[in-house]
Order: sequence, then C-alpha cells, then structure tokens
Amino acid sequence: MRYSEFRDAFKPYAIVSVNEIRKVERSFSVRRLVEWQTKGYIKKIIRGYYIFSDLTVDEHVLFEIANRIYHPSYVSFEMALSYYQMIPESVYGLTSATSRKTMSFGTKVGDFIYHTIRPRLLFGYKLVDYNGRRFKVAEPEKALLDYFYINTSMKSSDDFSGIRIDKEQYLSHVDERRLLAYLNEFGHKRLAKTVKSFVEYMKYA
Repeated sequence: MRYSEFRDAFKPYAIVSVNEIRKVERSFSVRRLVEWQTKGYIKKIIRGYYIFSDLTVDEHVLFEIANRIYHPSYVSFEMALSYYQMIPESVYGLTSATSRKTMSFGTKVGDFIYHTIRPRLLFGYKLVDYNGRRFKVAEPEKALLDYFYINTSMKSSDDFSGIRIDKEQYLSHVDERRLLAYLNEFGHKRLAKTVKSFVEYMKYA
C-alpha cells in the first residue's frame, strides 16, 4: 500500500488501527508505518494506533481517541464534568471509565487516564456526533456518580466544596430524578449516602 492509497482510505478517520489497515490489505507491513512516521506523515498514539500529522486535535477528537485506544470505555469523571462546564478548571488528563484494569497512557496529544468500574456499571453515557464521527461521554448524572464512586473519601460539605461544582451549570444539566435512578443501579450503600448528602449540599451551595 502506498501512502497516497492509505491516506485516501483512512482520511475520514480521527484515528486508525493496524487491525483496520489489515482489513484493507491483509499483508500490510508495520514497517510502512515507521517509514511514514519518519517522513512526518503520521503520528503514533499508542502501539497499534495512529493519527495523521495534519489532523486538528480538538476536544472532540481527543474524546474519540480516548474511546478507541482502550475499550470498552467512555469519557467520564472530571473530564465529563468539565465538558458540561460543571467544574471551572481545565482538567489534567482525559479521564474515562472502563471495565478493564485501571490504565494510563502518556501520548503526543495528551494523557489518557482510565478508571475501573464494574462491567454492569458501564451505562449512562451518550453518543455525540461531530463531523460525521462519534464519541461516547457520560451523561452529567453518570459523570457525577462515577466520580463519587472512585473518590471514596468524598463525604462532607468541605469535600463537596472542594470540587467547585458550578451551581448554575449543575441545575442546568443534572436531572436529580435521573441521578437517583442511576444511583439505585449501583446498589452501593456508601455511594448512596455520599450522593444524597451531595444533593442536599447543592440545594444551599
């Protein structure tokens, strides 16, 4: 496969895997990828995954990359809360939920961090369309639940204050009935106590 053929076949992709390339050409050699990296045509993200060097890497592209390089997963925790403008700061690393083991990747386009949740808890995310492509991100309610699920020390008003949740954005995005319905799916007493305390805290924040 010549580079021009590769580009024509995969230009619509935000990120392409070796497995996808070999569906087009079974005998494809990864030595070509090394050659194209040397020439500056493509960039390696992690082993087996590549992007075009001229790709504009914005938040949507990063979310799709996060979904692709370690799956099943969806963007959640701090990154999803930032996406909904519920926390004011920019977030270090792009955080995702996965049923696989906790993992992190430092790449040329950013740091990708994956936290483990139980397989049955991989719900409450939505597919967002952009430029003919898609990524998975937690719904606001699920992002909060995932955050409290892994941050087991969160209990008091001082802890909740430290998250710096924007009340206006919280009220705009979070349906408390859905939040409590999703909470019930966790079947987790400690989490239930934390979330109900948080809901009460937000009434007076």
